[in-house]
Amino acid sequence: MADGTALASDVIIEGDCLEALARLPDASIDLVFADPPYNLQLSGELHRPDNSRVDGVEDDWDKFSDFAEYDRFTRQWLAECRRVLKPAGALWVIGSYHNIFRIGAAVQDLGYWILNDVIWRKTNPMPNFRGRRFTNAHETMLWCARAREARYTFNYEAMKALNDDLQMRSDWLIPLCGGPERLRGEDGKKAHPTQKPEALLHRVLLASSKPGDIVLDPFFGTGTTGAVAKRLGRRFIGIERDPGYLQVARQRIATERPAPADAIVLVSKRDAPRVPFGTLIERGLLRPGEVLFDARRRFSARVRADGSVISAEHRGSIHAVGAQVQGAPACNGWSFWYVERRGEPVSIDWFRQQLRAEPA
Repeated sequence: MADGTALASDVIIEGDCLEALARLPDASIDLVFADPPYNLQLSGELHRPDNSRVDGVEDDWDKFSDFAEYDRFTRQWLAECRRVLKPAGALWVIGSYHNIFRIGAAVQDLGYWILNDVIWRKTNPMPNFRGRRFTNAHETMLWCARAREARYTFNYEAMKALNDDLQMRSDWLIPLCGGPERLRGEDGKKAHPTQKPEALLHRVLLASSKPGDIVLDPFFGTGTTGAVAKRLGRRFIGIERDPGYLQVARQRIATERPAPADAIVLVSKRDAPRVPFGTLIERGLLRPGEVLFDARRRFSARVRADGSVISAEHRGSIHAVGAQVQGAPACNGWSFWYVERRGEPVSIDWFRQQLRAEPA
């Protein structure tokens, strides 16, 4: 429970997740990523058409006596995670059709606020060998704020940049963990049956955390969350009870190297220092009387000493006049207006960025 003690990070706690969570202080965690047992309810072995055995989930940690037991466990760990989250913290939880709907109901009952359900669409899903159902080609992640009014982190521009400057959608096409990334024991068997791809965690952490944030994974497994967190300059706390998984996770994370600080610090346009248009005139980057024009040179406006612009009968800010000349309800004047320099059009936003880049 909360005791005001400092919270250690970049640690893996060995033991039961409920017991370990109970020892974490209130409001100490920035982000939770949870990959809980799916309660797959498997009966018997699964074989391929050639009669080879499918290496699936058969571990005791995924077995519950009934739905009621699974629901009690789910609500307990979700409640503890909400307690340890900071007011602006958020939760990601991943599951399949076996459990995600039960988790979703618990999430809402406990006071979380669902922001998105994100579909992880697998490029290489396991076929349905019995041919009696559709190939199960996706899993679902719920992204939830701690509460409806929470001011959660969302690095929108980073997600847009990651997606070739297109707004990131809620369906993510990512391959299953395979190749060299798939961890295996000396016997060649998978070190963990449900190891998640690092690409999935990269996207989750990049979207909803900041460098230095503490990311908690209460079902740490072989440490994908910790490895990606370390690489991206986030701190982590992992909880895992299986000694074999713990050994693999520690070895894996020890070899991971953090990215340079200048490669992971993201500056949102919303957080950038405000630079009024008039500052460009005060600093001599633009001159009173200079002519602005749009990219196609259909419209023009003249700069005034007070930071307003004038175009025929229109007078006002770069935004207002940009909208008026187009007959549009609104306009971003920074991206609309250009000025000529050495015979070439230069966006006025370029000058703003120069001022923002100056040392504080």
